[in-house]
Amino acid sequence: MNAWVLRLAGAGLLILLGITVGARATTHHFRPLLDDQQAKVAQCTAARDNLAGLATEQGKAIGDLMLAAAGRQAAAEQVVKTAEVGAKADYAAANRLQQERTGGDQCAAATSIIDKELGL
Repeated sequence: MNAWVLRLAGAGLLILLGITVGARATTHHFRPLLDDQQAKVAQCTAARDNLAGLATEQGKAIGDLMLAAAGRQAAAEQVVKTAEVGAKADYAAANRLQQERTGGDQCAAATSIIDKELGL
């Protein structure tokens, strides 16, 4: 029975030795590959973070441009409304000039009408 125990212990030691040698060989083979992949992951992560920052900055810039465009459009609409109000008086005066009938020379009539409108 003692021989079986020795054989079993020897087999266990051989198995343990095989596991140890296999683990060292595997580590020796795959460690450089793993380190290389980890470096690539770090590069990709840095590039992704950089792109995310740039996209955020670009989105903010686009938002600012849209707000500025909306402000310019509102200001332009206000200017158009003001011009329309101011133009109504001029349009009415031009209509009065056209409808007013004067006799004689057309140039003299136009001059007198314009002088009258200007208060001269």
